[in-house]
Amino acid sequence: MKATLISKENNEAKFTMEITAEEFENAVVAVYKREKDKFQIDGFRKGKAPRSVIESHYGEGVFYEDAINNIFSLQYPLAIDQLDLQVIDYPRTEFGQIKKGEPLEVTVTVACYPEFEVKDYVGVEIDKVDAEVTDEDVDKEIQDMAKKNSRMVEVDRPAKDGDTVLIDYEGWIGDNQFEGGTAERQPLKLGSGTFIPGFEEQLVGAVKDEERDVKVTFPEEYQAEELAGKEAVFKCKVHEIKEQEMPEINDEFVKDVSEFDTLDELKADTREKLTKLKEQTAENSMKNSVIEAVFKANDIDVPDPMIEQELDNMFNEMDQQLRAQGMDMNTYLQYIGKEPSDFRTEMRDEAFNKTKTRMIVSWIAEHEDFEVTDEEVSKELENMAAQYGLEKDKLVEMIGPENTEMIKGDIKVRKAIDYMYDNAVIK
Repeated sequence: MKATLISKENNEAKFTMEITAEEFENAVVAVYKREKDKFQIDGFRKGKAPRSVIESHYGEGVFYEDAINNIFSLQYPLAIDQLDLQVIDYPRTEFGQIKKGEPLEVTVTVACYPEFEVKDYVGVEIDKVDAEVTDEDVDKEIQDMAKKNSRMVEVDRPAKDGDTVLIDYEGWIGDNQFEGGTAERQPLKLGSGTFIPGFEEQLVGAVKDEERDVKVTFPEEYQAEELAGKEAVFKCKVHEIKEQEMPEINDEFVKDVSEFDTLDELKADTREKLTKLKEQTAENSMKNSVIEAVFKANDIDVPDPMIEQELDNMFNEMDQQLRAQGMDMNTYLQYIGKEPSDFRTEMRDEAFNKTKTRMIVSWIAEHEDFEVTDEEVSKELENMAAQYGLEKDKLVEMIGPENTEMIKGDIKVRKAIDYMYDNAVIK
């Protein structure tokens, strides 16, 4: 097979593949041997008819289509390798006239990875992100720890904002009780905003065993269309009123909830952890600022096939997340009244941004020629194994050597981001 480049422009390559007469004849023979058992010809046992007899009955080209498909699938990868093409989509093909004993010419047109150069990625100016941890930050963290160790206690007083009430309710529109608007002994935290707007506020001031009518109007965009925009009355009965009782924050509390003996020790440890977290968050934010600045400084032609592939990835990723919650993407889209095409339209800009960013960072990773050591790959595999709860050797066996190469690529990308950040001017 001989491959000849015709043109390469606008992120598209056009070339010919010349398949020799011998190569094509061998492909036809291979199809005949594989398919001959399917033919029943008078005078021959099934599968025993010579190729010439089958061709005389069904036409000379009876095996051509499969032969072409087989030989193209084998020779096409060799052709793009010969021509050093980085293709990003399925090829479009035009087959020349097929004549027995003559070579077959195939004209191929295929989208290719664009050629571009990234500029202005060294010395990018960004603003410093503050990573200071204040006393208020530490106190809030410990207050959150106290909330997690609080308990709900019943109170004998009117309900107030922040209390949790235990209620029965029945929903009515006019004289009709509507479906789905009834519950018994339903807990509700007042002020949480989990019920229809205006509902929770009307229970403030209620006392135990009180029956109270709550009048609301369903939002115009309410998910149940038959209720959207309707005025309703919920007949409620309050069974319990509970408030959150916070533990006293002192040394005894610290001993109960941590490995420390004093509040000062807990505060010091909390400050250290918050400082590390804030510094990492600030660094990540500044790295994002660097990437955004380089993104804006470079006008790159992003081919449509790459954007479409990113949209496929985004769709599949969201589908996996929904399946973990007992739903799937198509069901979710039906629920919100949208089509898959709506998702692709709405997410196209984000897909473009993700693809362009990946192209930029990958270009820098390759052109700065970062080295990835075996030790770095091993460490990455160890981290991945720990994340998934697997032994490292088991993970390597599962992902295979080809994905180990992908891991090297991921490490290079991180090095490229670090390189831009390390060479940025932080104001």
